[in-house]
Amino acid sequence: MSSSRSLSRVSFSRRRFIGGVAAGAATAAISRTTRADSALSDVRIGILGAGGKGSQLASYVDKTTGAKVVMVADPDIGRARKTADLYQAKAVKDLRHVLESSDVDAVVIATCDHWHCLAAIWAIEAGKDVYVEKPLGHNQWEGRQVVNAATKHQRIVQLGTQQRSDAIQSQIRDFLHNEKGLGEIQYVQANRLGLRGPIGKRPNPLAFPSNVDRELWFGPAAIEPIYRNQLHYDWHWDWNTGTGEMGNWGVHIIDDVRNVAYQDTIDLPDRITVAGGRVGWNDAGQTPNVHFALLETKTFPTMITLSNLPTQPGKKGAWDITSTPTPGEWPENAPGSGYVIVCEGGYYLGQRGSGRAVDKNGNVIRQFHDDANIIAVHMQNFVDAVRSRDASTLNAPIENGHFSTGWCNLANVAFRAGGEFSRDDLEPETTVAPWNRLVSNTLGCLRDFGGNPDSLRSCPTLHHDVGTERFVGENAERANQFLRREYRRGYEIPKMS
Repeated sequence: MSSSRSLSRVSFSRRRFIGGVAAGAATAAISRTTRADSALSDVRIGILGAGGKGSQLASYVDKTTGAKVVMVADPDIGRARKTADLYQAKAVKDLRHVLESSDVDAVVIATCDHWHCLAAIWAIEAGKDVYVEKPLGHNQWEGRQVVNAATKHQRIVQLGTQQRSDAIQSQIRDFLHNEKGLGEIQYVQANRLGLRGPIGKRPNPLAFPSNVDRELWFGPAAIEPIYRNQLHYDWHWDWNTGTGEMGNWGVHIIDDVRNVAYQDTIDLPDRITVAGGRVGWNDAGQTPNVHFALLETKTFPTMITLSNLPTQPGKKGAWDITSTPTPGEWPENAPGSGYVIVCEGGYYLGQRGSGRAVDKNGNVIRQFHDDANIIAVHMQNFVDAVRSRDASTLNAPIENGHFSTGWCNLANVAFRAGGEFSRDDLEPETTVAPWNRLVSNTLGCLRDFGGNPDSLRSCPTLHHDVGTERFVGENAERANQFLRREYRRGYEIPKMS
């Protein structure tokens, strides 16, 4: 079946779909609101995207009090059916079938990154509430449109940064900011040092699987040949459809930092200095497998280092990266997937579900731990907010999620706007000594991979206007071009005001 013929069987075109929403959204919203308010009613949820994450979230919806899975959509109809059959739900290829259904109250979006925002806006305009996986936006502009759409249509919209539902977060904030348990914060170093392998490099494009609707899979992205070995999951490492490790794991870690260290008082960074590259792999991936960034704010800076490489080629074990001259300067290194908040009186070392405060003599003065299943708690929080119609009860409201995604989007933009590596590019306007040491240590880790600086990219410090969410000053236009993409006809993201 051709893609165009497949789409012609959808009961509405995009234009008719949006038009129908405009005509009937009020009635549909009132109907769903009345139903969701009832303590005896389940929130009927459609799952958009039935890969590993979508299937996982469907299992959590099934266990959530007051919710049930009723539809599953995926361009790979086999995956949609496999997940739908577990819950006696209906399987469809086109997510628009879910959005037009009067049997669906809310959706969980677990598509590829490039679909997140369009699917969310279409769902909001169709009168559905939305749980959308991170990163919110494939680019910064489209994430803002989701925020505006949620406000305009008064929908319940939550980002899937489930650590926001971890009970220890408020305890850590209280210790750091109210008790001043470690004194004033000086800076943060965040890490995602997780091993991944190359994704292959084919001499000829991958034959698109016959059971996957190619038109729907690409959706708002450009239809391009694929030279990696597999279609699914490895789309993360292609700029056309993914956001790299910065968008994949970086959002979780930066969201923790914004929550715990900044108490959400800093929306976006003011200055961004970045370097990185795809080192040691001759594969079809485009996003960096080593990426390090200095994100400066009006208070204190955050540095983040991401690496998918082992300690040495062919070895096991991830890097240890610190911003100190020697590992012994800190009592412990920052967690490989976590962060260290460096304070005048010691260090807070945080990661998912646990953390500890250490004084400058290496003594653990406070430990934090929680065994709660935060995905389950986060999903329950969303469903409860849908039933109560109170968006203020969300643990990860969508604008907050837009900002946490934004730090990572801006780091990606700076990488893409960069050029030939120059150490001078990495000397920020505001000198932060630990950043210079972090750069030296990161470059040192690359030597065994033939990763001399010539194989990297760097970008001079970019200045960012938090109010307009655009770059300003020197090199701004090099960066602003990556804040928004071109969308394919029929899959345009509308400007929402």
